[in-house]
Amino acid sequence: MSLDNKPVYAGGCQCGAVRFRIEGALSASICHCRMCQKAFGAFYAPLVSTRGARLEWTKAEPKRFRSSSLAERGFCPECGTPLTYETPAGLSLAHGAFDDPSAVWPDRQYGLEAKLPFVDELGHLPGTTTQEDAETDPALRDLRSYQHPDHD
Repeated sequence: MSLDNKPVYAGGCQCGAVRFRIEGALSASICHCRMCQKAFGAFYAPLVSTRGARLEWTKAEPKRFRSSSLAERGFCPECGTPLTYETPAGLSLAHGAFDDPSAVWPDRQYGLEAKLPFVDELGHLPGTTTQEDAETDPALRDLRSYQHPDHD
């Protein structure tokens, strides 16, 4: 917490070249629109609105790509991590870019017309932990991460 009792969050890209600090209440959502699917290379884009909070870039700022007449999308110029969705209404950060993404829960979905039909079933798929995978995949036993740690 900050001195005035507002929550404080931090995060950044995969390589650590772009980092942010944000102070204030946040709201998170998921967007299923096709543009967000392509921008994130994923089934949907998990986003955290910074509206009403104070955002500070503590390292380099993202490079931006104008993806439509309405929006720009920010990404790390070094590693390519998707980081922002920016419109005249405000800036949202990629949920997975937060050092602790579990601290903010999504409470809304957008772009449902493009929602992939299997998304609601993902929680029912069988799964394993990385440790369990390492037992059957020898390459994972010696895995070393070069990602920036989830802290400054």
